[in-house]
Amino acid sequence: MEAPAQIGAALVAILFAAVHLLSPKLVFLDRTPRSVWLSAAGGVSVAYVFVHLLPELAEFGEHATEAVGEVAGPLEGWIYLLALTGLVVFYALERMAKTHAGGRDHAESEAGVFWLHLGGFAIYNFLVGYLLEEQLREEGVGGMLLYAVALGLHFVVNDRALFAHHGHQYLQKGRWLLAAAAIAGFLASLGYEIPESWIAAAFGFLAGSVVLNVIKEELPEERESRLSAFAMGAAFYAALLLVA
Repeated sequence: MEAPAQIGAALVAILFAAVHLLSPKLVFLDRTPRSVWLSAAGGVSVAYVFVHLLPELAEFGEHATEAVGEVAGPLEGWIYLLALTGLVVFYALERMAKTHAGGRDHAESEAGVFWLHLGGFAIYNFLVGYLLEEQLREEGVGGMLLYAVALGLHFVVNDRALFAHHGHQYLQKGRWLLAAAAIAGFLASLGYEIPESWIAAAFGFLAGSVVLNVIKEELPEERESRLSAFAMGAAFYAALLLVA
């Protein structure tokens, strides 16, 4: 990887971390009806998954078929199974956090619940940081920037959801953990390259996780989410991905 591109990727990783570190400045987004910016950010993230990430996984399956023949069928199936796994894992974490909070926002969580919930998102952030370098290497600066915008906006959505769940616990401890995880993932990608099949598996898990984490924030009726903003965000980013 060329030095200027590597510096650019490092800056994106820092930007990912900054979303969480600047959490106290983002409270203006926490209102009802739901902020149009959060709904639009959710639309962008979902568009990235369906228009770019899932087709990329399908392409990997085709390459695997050419390379290893009959083994590729099960391999491709496992990739999509991991996407389903990502969705189910984060659904389970969401249910656990909501059950413990008893429907109250900004509730103080038990240490075990808090760290389990945040630990799941730390792994999630680590994957996003690690795959940043992969996007740069495979798709160039343009592909990396499309990834950065979609996942950066997605981090804003996640940040507000975690603050709603855990309140000051998130501000005091959680945001620092997630910021560090994104940076650690990027640094790990510079020193250790995992096999291509593992990369595809990581993208699959990430795809399912992103879809769940966006939809769970948009669907609850009490949020009064902005369908028009969500649809416009999704349509705009889908169009951008198709012409890029």
